[in-house]
Amino acid sequence: MDEYTFTENFNNQGWPSKTYLCYEVERLDGDATIPLDEYKGFVRNKGLGQPKEPCHAELYFLGKIRSWNLDRNQHYRLTCFISWSPCYDCAQKLTTFLKENRHISLHILASRIYTHNRFGCHQSGLCELQAAGARITIMTFEDFKHCWETFVDHKGKPFQPWEGLNVKSQALCAELQAILKTQQN
Repeated sequence: MDEYTFTENFNNQGWPSKTYLCYEVERLDGDATIPLDEYKGFVRNKGLGQPKEPCHAELYFLGKIRSWNLDRNQHYRLTCFISWSPCYDCAQKLTTFLKENRHISLHILASRIYTHNRFGCHQSGLCELQAAGARITIMTFEDFKHCWETFVDHKGKPFQPWEGLNVKSQALCAELQAILKTQQN
């Protein structure tokens, strides 16, 4: 991914219309984790007016995972850095996937919280996803830096945080914790 695309879509201050999902996979072997670099990359959603049917980034990602045919006798951790947290429908599909694939754990780190649905469905979707075993957190400076270093063609430039990154991350973290806490009550 180029520098502009990353900053435009992962800057937690903005409201981009696209969703990008960067992913990496590790095989868990006891206390050790083994990165599987062949399963590292990014996908983005396809909106109306683009080739092929509209599709959310999470659904593209699920299609990729299924094509990998990960060994059910091994344990894997999928880590996703996503520009928007999953909508209700995507959270439901991820929940179903986790229930059907107990050998896979999922950690989602979101740049911002998707709140487009005014009925709060996104909140229940995130709670159900967490209940299925997914770990859901908000991206911090270190996470943005990791994405920059791992997924961006930065041409040797270090990650430059934007103004307000930490304050916005902390506010979003508190908001996400409040959402996920409602499930536990």
